[in-house]
Amino acid sequence: MVDLMGKKKYFFILSAVIIIAGIVALFVNGLQLDISFQGGTVMDIPLDSTQINQIYKGQTADQVKNSIITDAEKITSDTVNKIATAQLSNTYNSKNTTQTLQVLTVKIADKQGSLNDADLANLSTALKAKFKFTQNPSISNVSPSIGSELLKSGVLALVLSSLCIVIYIWIRFRIMSGPSAGVMAVLAMIHDALIMLAVYTIFKLPVNEAFIAAVLTILGYSMNDTIIIYDRIRENSKLLRKTNISELVNKSIIQTLNRSINTVVTVLICLLSILGFSMYYNIVSIKDFILPLIVGIISGCYSSIFIASPLWVLWKESQAKKKIRSKPVKA
Repeated sequence: MVDLMGKKKYFFILSAVIIIAGIVALFVNGLQLDISFQGGTVMDIPLDSTQINQIYKGQTADQVKNSIITDAEKITSDTVNKIATAQLSNTYNSKNTTQTLQVLTVKIADKQGSLNDADLANLSTALKAKFKFTQNPSISNVSPSIGSELLKSGVLALVLSSLCIVIYIWIRFRIMSGPSAGVMAVLAMIHDALIMLAVYTIFKLPVNEAFIAAVLTILGYSMNDTIIIYDRIRENSKLLRKTNISELVNKSIIQTLNRSINTVVTVLICLLSILGFSMYYNIVSIKDFILPLIVGIISGCYSSIFIASPLWVLWKESQAKKKIRSKPVKA
């Protein structure tokens, strides 16, 4: 039998390396917040495919997409002197459901507020001169307070769910010293959130409302996986009373390993299929949600097996050593 508990320090080191890399990237790159957290202006511009093909004649579809995004960001920056991000997505034509239209979304984040009418008019003129679109762009202003409220609600949901989890595990897994098992399960959840955040800071991905929703989704998935392992530990605790704690947990993890891996592989196949679909049709909203889910699913499976249970083993072993040291020495 593989001695997973004997190698637990390597699992901790791997997680620590990723999280530290994320912290370093946070100081170097900063946290890329989406406009929903910063506030600003969003312009949605329906593009005319005929005009776009003439403007970027001779380029492949990928080259055209990159050129449109690069040109839109440069024009916006030069016109209103603000940093902008552009995205190109597809939407169905209301007159013909089989035809898709490209929509250029330009996001100008600004904590000071939205663009004034003069800047909006100048920007619209500059973009129209380049892309030759015929329909007027849809313009919306985003208040940073919306993102702030969403972030507060997400943190509150995380805190409340963590408390409920500790209480639930305390009651259900009394044989495992419930409170400590619950705390270790919550630490594994925090580990998953930090891993997801590290990936976002390292690869400079924008944190938006989809990220918050994905984090909360993954925490539930990770906890479910941890509960499965805890259940097996509880069952084995009754059957293998003379087995030391490290060997007991190791055997419990091995017994549930196939189930955990098969479950996460099945979920990943579904998520990768959806990701491929969203990338093929360039559906940005789905991509923004699926990417953190994929990272979180992998991290959640890893933390349930290699973080939560090993941490509990360390805690139980430390408690046992304290009891031994506290016993009076016989003369």
